[in-house]
Amino acid sequence: MSATNTHRPKAAAWLLLVSIGLIALTMRGPFVAVAPLARPLSADLNLSPGALGLLTGIPVLCFALASPLASLSARRFGAEVAATLTLAGVLAGVVVRSLDGTAVVMIGTVLIGVAITIGNIAVPLLIRRDFTPARQGMAMGVYTASLNVGSFITSVASAPLADALGWRLALASSSLFAVVALAFWAAAVGVRRAVVPEPVAPEQSTVHDGGRRRGVTVIVALVVGFGGQAFSYYGVTAWLPSLLTDELGLSSTAAGAGASLFQILAIIGALGTPLLSRRYGTTTAVVTLGVLWLAVPLGLLAAPGLWPLWSSFGGAAQGGGITLIFTAILAIARDQAAAGRMSAIVQGVGYAFGAIAPTLVGSVRAAVGSWTVPLLVVVGSVLCFIVGTLVGLRTAAHHRA
Repeated sequence: MSATNTHRPKAAAWLLLVSIGLIALTMRGPFVAVAPLARPLSADLNLSPGALGLLTGIPVLCFALASPLASLSARRFGAEVAATLTLAGVLAGVVVRSLDGTAVVMIGTVLIGVAITIGNIAVPLLIRRDFTPARQGMAMGVYTASLNVGSFITSVASAPLADALGWRLALASSSLFAVVALAFWAAAVGVRRAVVPEPVAPEQSTVHDGGRRRGVTVIVALVVGFGGQAFSYYGVTAWLPSLLTDELGLSSTAAGAGASLFQILAIIGALGTPLLSRRYGTTTAVVTLGVLWLAVPLGLLAAPGLWPLWSSFGGAAQGGGITLIFTAILAIARDQAAAGRMSAIVQGVGYAFGAIAPTLVGSVRAAVGSWTVPLLVVVGSVLCFIVGTLVGLRTAAHHRA
């Protein structure tokens, strides 16, 4: 634990880590719940394909557009209250989204997207402040792994729940994560700290002009790296099932298994990357993740029949990539306020690239009539991840030296 929180007993440190994992479960489940329920939801609400696409894309757009607001919230209210706002916002949004009417469903989805965006900024700040540098990678790995566990549980359970209870209750069921997380969060930090704002004061900067220029270089490089990671993730997530169906004639159930592997294997990457970085260095970690990422588009081009292997490699890569970049931001930033601003810039621009990925990949597929060029587009985005992340980490290491 950091010096600012040495009064926190050891048991509370584990409670805090469990609470962070539970918060992460709430931050992707509501996001992915719509896709398995697209057919009954669109039929009941009479949604056009465009409106359905907007409904599934709103959260990612919020990640891009609301990141400055999320950073401001974390500074003005403190990370604890920002995390509470995340859970309360997701809970309210899930309930509203389950009510009647297209407009109401859209409003609820916007609430969910903004709330999750706040959490995207707040949770890494909590990890930076309350865990020692040696343990930040582990805590970030738990956070990232839990994001993917939430996605996996929701994607698997939503359709059976809809068959049994209807799509509205199936959508509302993800609110259970938020309720449980709120209870653990109040126990971990105390009710008062969870609801009473504690603004973050920036430290006085003594960085010279050369250091500022290198700082800008680091941020730009990490934006490119995270943009490549986000584009690759959302592009593959959106179109992998369709590709497997088109190229191999798989049923929708079998093609969905490929997407499930891509999500659940992220746990290995999220938890394994901090260990890999600690033992062999961040350069080795970036190159390893890059090779695993490249195996997805290149493997599907060369040997699509081995799709379970490529989906597994890509899953580990996407879980490890986001863990590595977020951990780097925590290590590079000079204080909490700077970490919040840097995270907002990297995530805001990076998720903007992620938001356009499904549309761009689909448009290229429609224009050329095959999956070769779209997969080469993904190759390009993976190369951006490799180069941007490498340059950002090496520049930061040189700056610290």
